[in-house]
Amino acid sequence: MKRYLILEDGSIFEGNSFGATTDATGELVFSTGMTGYQESITDQSYNGQLLIFTYPLIGNYGINRDDNESLMPTTKAVIVKEVARRPSNWRNEMSLDDFLKSKNIPAISGIDTRALTRKIRKEGTMRASLISEIDDLDEEIEGLKTLDLPTNQVEQVSTLKAYPSPGKGRKVIVVDFGLKHSILRELSNRNCDLIVLPYNIEAKTILDFHPDGVVLSNGPGDPKDVPEAIEMIRNIQGKVPIFGICLGHQLFSLANGADTYKMKFGHRGFNHAVRDLSSGKIQFTSQNHGFAVNQATCDPERLIVTHVEINDGSVEGVRHAKFAAFSVQFHPDSAPGPHDAVGLFDNFMTLMDDFKKGK
Repeated sequence: MKRYLILEDGSIFEGNSFGATTDATGELVFSTGMTGYQESITDQSYNGQLLIFTYPLIGNYGINRDDNESLMPTTKAVIVKEVARRPSNWRNEMSLDDFLKSKNIPAISGIDTRALTRKIRKEGTMRASLISEIDDLDEEIEGLKTLDLPTNQVEQVSTLKAYPSPGKGRKVIVVDFGLKHSILRELSNRNCDLIVLPYNIEAKTILDFHPDGVVLSNGPGDPKDVPEAIEMIRNIQGKVPIFGICLGHQLFSLANGADTYKMKFGHRGFNHAVRDLSSGKIQFTSQNHGFAVNQATCDPERLIVTHVEINDGSVEGVRHAKFAAFSVQFHPDSAPGPHDAVGLFDNFMTLMDDFKKGK
């Protein structure tokens, strides 16, 4: 069965249908990861987006229960050059095709993903539709040009109610803006006693739990669409240690006077090189974001830039000049991706311990 990918600039890509049979419309983005397609599809940071995988063969090791980053993924669609017909791996439980059908996510194969990616790199992310039939092409393209992208993405993916993940160690609040399970896993591996709270939780509620620290999770969309979180961060910093990740990093920066901007095509993949400015060392990192912090707006009396991306120089990490708080743009949980930055979770443990001792 044929399926068509239509871009707002009028480009049409014809391919073969797999996954769910529904149509999809949203923002078209690409990921450069060679593996980790299951983690990417289930990462809520891809909420509402049509996801292109640049690696030519996707689905070759199938799907398993352990690699989900969320139980109900909200990625709009999947675009690949070739989908594996017979996945093979000792952990494989179902094919990518069957998984996408079960999650009602449409997909297309047989697409020249190199040409598609080059177009996005040149022209920037754009709106696109994945459809089974073209009735009126001009009308379809005009609809894409005037399409308003959602601004309530965090609300769509955040938990509605608080829930615990019990441990016997440090008491940590995790604010869910589109939380990846691997963040909880890394904190649980350090025996943290966790409580996950909704994105719009008030500062007083957080402080009433008397936590040792607060983690601001990853999530989708424009950080400026979550003003209640920015206000919450302003009211807890200095009173409890903070660790921000991805969207949490952008929100933390906004709360401290910096500005953010939409990138041309973002950073999505698991091979992004980042320089730690304090040591000069390079770390390869997992990333998934379309917005970044404007370094020129970081007041050094409030925010000190700690990490930068070596290719485009964008801000990849900051720490507060006075308070026990820091954040990074990348995903130190490394799921999927390299493990270079996983030690940041240990740094957060030390930060909480030092804060408690009054250091």
